[in-house]
Amino acid sequence: MTQKPTGKRTSHVTNHVPHHVNHRFDALTINRLGLWLFLVSDASFFIALLSSRFFVVGTSTPDHVDQVLGLSLTILLLLSSLTAYRAEAAAEHGDLPNAKKMLLATIGMGIIFVFGVGYEWYEAFKHFPPSTGFGTVLFTLTGVHVTHVVTGVLTLGFVYFRIRKSKTIGDNQWAVEGAVKWWHFVDVAWVFIYPTLYLIK
Repeated sequence: MTQKPTGKRTSHVTNHVPHHVNHRFDALTINRLGLWLFLVSDASFFIALLSSRFFVVGTSTPDHVDQVLGLSLTILLLLSSLTAYRAEAAAEHGDLPNAKKMLLATIGMGIIFVFGVGYEWYEAFKHFPPSTGFGTVLFTLTGVHVTHVVTGVLTLGFVYFRIRKSKTIGDNQWAVEGAVKWWHFVDVAWVFIYPTLYLIK
């Protein structure tokens, strides 16, 4: 008499996640971690620069500092942060046309900001050139920051041209997310630079 096998048949029906999905998730996690580590290190650099203001000139702010221009630049960057957020949100929901529009709006405001800082430098040279204490602080802080702004504009521009002819966001989701997070960092940095240069008396 033949004995029936007693072993249990193993089911091959599992909640298996495709390898490419796991790979994409791991890559996205690594990208986000890398970006955050970079932002933290860059933030420490800005903190050092902001602290130097008090060592070089204390809490005094010259009367010729253009308060209206400083406030205008701040409002402009805050608005650009809003359009950048809307670009990322639109990309996440697959609304590519709106994402493109918001990216262009952010890029435009970033370019205006750069020209605004250029005008600020032109006026600052008349009253506190780089050879003065406050001039050193102002040109260093705004110079480093505007370099970050230019980098952000170029990054957003690269992302825009990358998705310009696309019909779906596809693999460009991280490109949008990473560029927008960088732009938010640039905006937050200015939020601390503005009172340090313009409001402290």
